[in-house]
Amino acid sequence: MPLTTTNWVSVDGVMQGLGAEDEDRRGGFERGGWAMPYADPAVEGALNAVYEKADAFLFGSWTFDVFARSWGAVPEMMDSPIGRALNSKPKYVASDTLASPAWAHTTVIPANSAAAVSGAVREANGEVVTPGGRTLIRWLLANDLVDAVNLFIAPVVVGQGERLFPDTGPDRALELTEHTVVSNGVIVVTYRPTGPARYGQTADTTRAWTE
Repeated sequence: MPLTTTNWVSVDGVMQGLGAEDEDRRGGFERGGWAMPYADPAVEGALNAVYEKADAFLFGSWTFDVFARSWGAVPEMMDSPIGRALNSKPKYVASDTLASPAWAHTTVIPANSAAAVSGAVREANGEVVTPGGRTLIRWLLANDLVDAVNLFIAPVVVGQGERLFPDTGPDRALELTEHTVVSNGVIVVTYRPTGPARYGQTADTTRAWTE
């Protein structure tokens, strides 16, 4: 019963405002919509596969609101593969303020509760995908609740905006489990967190260089 995070990021790690010019202007962000030039059919197919294989979804409150007003409300988005997956499968939103979500099949769980997240994953009885939501994802990683990290890396340096990982935070070693270049230079990678990062060590594979 894995918990997987899925994010678009730029080469410089930005994840803010990827979808539309005015999607997220917090902090004075002015470069919204940077991922959309790369959302061609091949990339969309890879994204569709992520959502279609999910058994449930876990959101932070801000991302849940954005998705509910788009994938959960706009007819053409609702009728897409991603929309159908989101609207038909269980959704959990970590929030201490949301009382009665209008989006069907949604359960509110306490924010910042490892027990609540673990319970949601057990209840889903399959893969739970967290799409976007940097605050939630940072918290999940800090609490060792993430089993896999999916990244759609767009070939662009945004040069502004919030990044997926904070400037200062817990370190993590990652094992690459899948990777592919989809199109337009977009790279899709999946990592498995394997514990704290290691420092000052030379990999055995490079030993021959000094022998």
